[in-house]
Amino acid sequence: QLLPLAMVAAMGAAAPAMAQLANSLSTVGPNEPMNKPPTQADWTALGKLPDWSGIWTPDVGDQQRQADENKVPWAPEAKKEIDRLFAEQRAGRPRGIHNTCLPLGMPGFMLITHNALEFLFTPGRVTILGELDGNHRRRIYTDGRKHPEDPDLTLHGHSIGHWEGQGTKQALVVDTVAVLPEAELALDESVGIANGGNAHIVEHIHLADGNTLADDMDISDPKVLTATWKTTRIFHRHRSQRYDIVEYECLLGNDVDKIDSSGNGVFDPTPPPGLK
Repeated sequence: QLLPLAMVAAMGAAAPAMAQLANSLSTVGPNEPMNKPPTQADWTALGKLPDWSGIWTPDVGDQQRQADENKVPWAPEAKKEIDRLFAEQRAGRPRGIHNTCLPLGMPGFMLITHNALEFLFTPGRVTILGELDGNHRRRIYTDGRKHPEDPDLTLHGHSIGHWEGQGTKQALVVDTVAVLPEAELALDESVGIANGGNAHIVEHIHLADGNTLADDMDISDPKVLTATWKTTRIFHRHRSQRYDIVEYECLLGNDVDKIDSSGNGVFDPTPPPGLK
């Protein structure tokens, strides 16, 4: 049976409830379960958080404005590569950062996505679902745990968070490390550069108004940046059914739907005539 919407949609106000939640889902000890079973009080505490329900779409125009006006403090070698990629883009030869169908990873997941996002609040965790290839997700642990001492590197990294402020003004402060060095610090879908393996992203995600969400990002990367880059990404809320997140798989675009000799539906990787 599906959980009531109130259990996954956050509403209301107040930080004390998050302290209660952090106490009941405290830092994981060596002999404790990784994820403790939530109590009714944990579920109730979610109702004290801001309402981030609905579907959020990125402000792509503002993304471009940030790329044009909010200059990134690139290191010299990184700047040369970024300038080359912009020149290729202007010449009609864009590289295509995710042509491999791999996830964008962090910080690209928040920086350059053109797809819808959804936020799910559950005890000890905020989950961000993205419509981008494979409906990728971020897990932000809010149960008081620390980053692992020897984390496995992933494209989205390891994220821990806590709530600051009061009522609807509360911000989710997220700290992300352990990002794979292949994940790119990108300005758009054809211009970006792989981080050096020590990327660190701090986000303050908060409601700018009733239907506008702001993600204030501080991005540090000692290999490709000379200083922390501060930038903001804007998302707008929609509740209409036509904005609902749909399943999207990049690799399906390489296949053709066909019926085999036994009458079964199959994915055929053979390109149609005239396409190579």
